[in-house]
Amino acid sequence: MTRRHRSTEGSEALPGRAEPPAPRRRSVVKAAAATAALAGPFAAAPPARAAEAPVFLHGLASGDPLPDGVLLWTRVTPTAEAIPGSGLGPDTEVEWIVARDKALTTVVAKGSVTATAASDHTVKADVRGLEPATDYWFRFSAGGTDSPVARTRTAPAADASVAGLRFGVVSCANWEAGYFSPYRHLAARGDLDAWLHLGDYIYEYGTGEYGTRGTVVRQHAPAHEILTLADYRTRHGRYKTDPDLQALHAAAPVVAIWDDHEIANDAWSGGAENHTEGTEGTWSARQAAAKQAYFEWMPVRPALAGTTYRRLRFGRLADLSLLDLRSFRSQQVSAGDGGVDDPDRTLTGRAQLDWLKAGLTASDTTWRLVGNSVMISPFAVGSLSADLLAPLAELLGLPREGLALNTDQWDGYTADRRELLAHLRANAVRNTVFLTGDIHMAWANDVPVDAGTYPLSASAATEFVVTSVTSDNLDDLVNVPEGTVSAIAAPVIKAANRHVHWVDTDRHGYGVLDVTAERAQMDYYVVAGRTRADAGSSWSRSYRTRSGTQQVERTYDPV
Repeated sequence: MTRRHRSTEGSEALPGRAEPPAPRRRSVVKAAAATAALAGPFAAAPPARAAEAPVFLHGLASGDPLPDGVLLWTRVTPTAEAIPGSGLGPDTEVEWIVARDKALTTVVAKGSVTATAASDHTVKADVRGLEPATDYWFRFSAGGTDSPVARTRTAPAADASVAGLRFGVVSCANWEAGYFSPYRHLAARGDLDAWLHLGDYIYEYGTGEYGTRGTVVRQHAPAHEILTLADYRTRHGRYKTDPDLQALHAAAPVVAIWDDHEIANDAWSGGAENHTEGTEGTWSARQAAAKQAYFEWMPVRPALAGTTYRRLRFGRLADLSLLDLRSFRSQQVSAGDGGVDDPDRTLTGRAQLDWLKAGLTASDTTWRLVGNSVMISPFAVGSLSADLLAPLAELLGLPREGLALNTDQWDGYTADRRELLAHLRANAVRNTVFLTGDIHMAWANDVPVDAGTYPLSASAATEFVVTSVTSDNLDDLVNVPEGTVSAIAAPVIKAANRHVHWVDTDRHGYGVLDVTAERAQMDYYVVAGRTRADAGSSWSRSYRTRSGTQQVERTYDPV
């Protein structure tokens, strides 16, 4: 999603530094890049002996829970020079153990795997033979050093009658813009079956180039824009040092999809807004590097090579279809371009759209959840004042003179949306709920078949959109107190979009989705500032969709 275009005249200086000569927008100093690729988060650490025991500096994680298993992940640092992206360090045997109790006394599975420089010393164990709907604890060991102990949980049996499910829901975490307090608060709950990350787990930009308004709260690594496999590995490594992110990964399994910034801003099948062929190498090489690093560093099972679309099932209560809306899409067109309606253009790709339609139709669960990285609900901008329209346009990728489309969302690919929604209606597919990130705002929407005639016409589904962990909201762009912009913009947005029940344009936070047979409810939580490591959390609003209605309604208490 286009949210900020870098100037061709240079970038903002970091506080306390002399501003360097302004580079051209897409230029990269290759020698500096090669050197900085090795400068990971531990470059300043004191040197260690080559024989020093491996340590678990990047935490441990689990993901993609199944009724009989779960995917475990960690990374080891076998020697001081074996930092992320370095390509250095010896092969290291890593043992893993899974138990029914936190003390690891009732062991149910164990094994070992070898960490190598070829996989950046990341390892995965796809553990099977576990019991459904059960909490487990796990640990890794290497060279005489034990990792911390983490919790995971398997999914319910496929045919199980499930009373309820609870998922944390997050997206859009810009390291340099602030601290990851939403992760900490989700980790502290202790009641999650899993948590969903809906994209922009990392950001690819160079330091100070995205969403910091001239103030880098904490600098990421490498300092330059990431382009190579070593770069992407180093950036993932920096993110995985965050204590709040480590805590959440250790508290519950993650179910993750990527959006654009895991690769490059406004990515599509053949390129990206934030990629220039020639000066930054080929798109195919960059995309392959980004995807390789992602699958190395994330506890995610690729359903097909190089994609993240797949489906998980949670008993008879819900299944979860996870979309990859970057690998197969056509290039974005300009807002107002008639190409948004071109049936030859696609967001999903034909194979993925057919897979999604077939899965939704065949589903025998009460709820059909869809992990969806960009908003599917139509969005039109009404009459906003110039001082609000400009930052809204910047955040959403709209022309500053004002217009009704964000063409990086489903709005830019209306043929795919029409086909999908028509399919839901024609086949009487009910209880489809889209779970969405990307837009840095919180929304509760019906998904109308025809927005122009809604609510006189039908709603085919509902959508809950979560705000960003740290990435710029409207109030950040305008530089005013939280709530100021939303108080003005939200009524205008709702008036122009009658399917929108609520939008908060200003706050950072997370969602908690609670699902029962009767309803699916999203509780929206906000944090008290992104630049405070100790920021508190508070409940903001709750919306639900009751079974069979295909409509959102407000409810006045969190679950």
